Amino acid sequence: MSDNELEADIAPMAETLPQAQADAPDMSGGPARRQSAFMGVPIDVMISVGRAKPLVSELVQLRRDSVLTLDSKIDDPVELYIGERLIARGELQEMDDGSGRLGVRLTEVADLSNGV
Repeated sequence: MSDNELEADIAPMAETLPQAQADAPDMSGGPARRQSAFMGVPIDVMISVGRAKPLVSELVQLRRDSVLTLDSKIDDPVELYIGERLIARGELQEMDDGSGRLGVRLTEVADLSNGV
């Protein structure tokens, strides 16, 4: 590629760069401003209802309608995780909105003041 071709490819990008910079969020704010910017970011929370430790031979035999027995009972607390970090425990409950969806009523919450 010649220098002229390279300049021709870069020229349209250079024209849009000032506008892109103007549209970019201001990241020069202090710590409070940066922290508040993250508060609107969704995060996945994993709910653990129990564990199973089947043998590999049992695992490969699983089919549709097979039942994998967990080490917990229906009334045992569930654990809420973000990544590998346990952040809370609670009780499963059916939502009252008639949707059939499940929710978790929190019974214990970890101190998250130092971050997640």
